[in-house]
Amino acid sequence: MARTALGIVAAAAAFAAAMAAAEPLTVRPVEVTDRKAVFATVESVDVTAARARIGGTVAALAVDEGASVSAGEVVARVEDPKLKLRIAAVDARIQALMAQRDLARTALERARSLRESGSLAQARLDEAQTNLDVVERELAAMRAERSVIQEQQGEGAVLAPKGGRVLKVLVTEGTVVMPGESLAEIATERYILRLSLPERHARFIREGDEVRVGRRGMDSGATDAANTGRVRQIYPEIRNGRVVADVEVEGLGDFFVGERMRVLVEAGQRTTYVVPARYVYQRQGVSYVRLASGIEAVVQPGQVLEDGIEILSGLRDGDLIQPAGGR
Repeated sequence: MARTALGIVAAAAAFAAAMAAAEPLTVRPVEVTDRKAVFATVESVDVTAARARIGGTVAALAVDEGASVSAGEVVARVEDPKLKLRIAAVDARIQALMAQRDLARTALERARSLRESGSLAQARLDEAQTNLDVVERELAAMRAERSVIQEQQGEGAVLAPKGGRVLKVLVTEGTVVMPGESLAEIATERYILRLSLPERHARFIREGDEVRVGRRGMDSGATDAANTGRVRQIYPEIRNGRVVADVEVEGLGDFFVGERMRVLVEAGQRTTYVVPARYVYQRQGVSYVRLASGIEAVVQPGQVLEDGIEILSGLRDGDLIQPAGGR
């Protein structure tokens, strides 16, 4: 009995679904968005250069193309042999000044003793004090100069200004570089898709528009959307008849910079008729829909959309149609 009851319930549900599917549909014009398949390239939002701060010879390279670096990481090291010679010269000068300082202190102590006994004029004591002060000032200046040279040596370490991936290494070990010369190009860790669209599409694309991104690989179909993104920026300058826009898409971190992908962008809207696929059937290569009156109408189908099939001709506003096979 229970099995019989379940069978009755299932049959009733199937009958209700069939009746619902057989309900006529009133044809109305709708707005559809046309999409154009184009290629986009993976680009870094910012590409920065790791530059030499001093001139000299590249003594070591710590990275290669494709390496990941963090901000402040040493990319290369530049050495200038003249800096070592300058430090040696400054050290010798410091030693000489230290000897002069010791001599000036001895002379000052002698002058103070003679002054206390009344055998030396105050002017001679002041002169000895001045000589010591001058030597100490020169010694302090030499030490400051040595610190400057040491700082220049430390600036031989070429640092990554931002974290990211190394796109290019522009030098080799032993290369002579000048201050400010670029040693490596680094793409920051934020990536976008860069579009280059024909000029006629400039009036359709807007910031915030949805962009459908195809699957990775050049052989994927244009409609095989695997992800979606949003237009984040449209550049105001048109070059060579093309407008450039950037699209934010999640999950681009493991892509190659410069890799091409197929995307679908909005290319305007238009009015047309769209009916579900179950209302359209074919016989001998001709497409038909069945009107509520029972008459078969020949239609010209267009592209397949998410909501159904576009009908280019054969229907009018207000027509009642039945699903294929409906009576």
